[in-house]
Amino acid sequence: MRRLLPVADPAGEPDVDLIEAYAYPPGRTWLRANMVASLDGAAQAPDGLSAGLSSPADKRIFGVLRGLADVVVVGAGTVRAEGYRPPRAKPAYAAARAAAGQLPAPVIAIVSRSLALDFTAPLFTEALTPTIVITCEQAPPENLAAAGVHGDVLVAGREQVDLASALDTLAARGLTRQLTEGGPRVLGRLAACGRLDELCLTLSPLLTAGPADRILTGPELAEGLSMRPASLLEEDGSLFARYIRA
Repeated sequence: MRRLLPVADPAGEPDVDLIEAYAYPPGRTWLRANMVASLDGAAQAPDGLSAGLSSPADKRIFGVLRGLADVVVVGAGTVRAEGYRPPRAKPAYAAARAAAGQLPAPVIAIVSRSLALDFTAPLFTEALTPTIVITCEQAPPENLAAAGVHGDVLVAGREQVDLASALDTLAARGLTRQLTEGGPRVLGRLAACGRLDELCLTLSPLLTAGPADRILTGPELAEGLSMRPASLLEEDGSLFARYIRA
């Protein structure tokens, strides 16, 4: 993998240290998003899944971002579509996570108003730390009760999930290194409430056309959200960009 931005030493540099390149800023709560898109802006491949846009390098970065995070916030639709499983403790991160006071692996936090979730899935039955379910007061009572039995319920908002409040609650629990993997609707809402600090975007060298979502969907951001480039990496034609909120 080569570094394009900041400009690399003309004499060359060794392979990029991804753990260093994606380190969280110290001493504050930070929400980063990790998304992949085709050259024409599709957030899914023609089969409706993001995996078709990925690559070995993208998977490495995916693993690094999870290895550094305290919590992964993700929408229930993405969990169902992508077949989410619980993160595992990785030896490569064990010492650093222990030194930083982190759990052995990040905890998954699923955003769902309906709580139409499979509580018999490994994400609930095999997680190292109970999976968090972020919902609202008016979630279906029977599903809310089931979520309380099988997971760790975080209620934020009355009629709809209040994502800003949920992120604050996660941070109050010590989960300050926050990562979201979308999907596009959740990411659109996070951007709309002003809580997105960083976007890690993989640009796949593939054109797809078709009706796929963009990486953000939902109401238009009236004033937009200005971002500035922080770094750009490349491997096998895929670009890996980091943008920080301006």
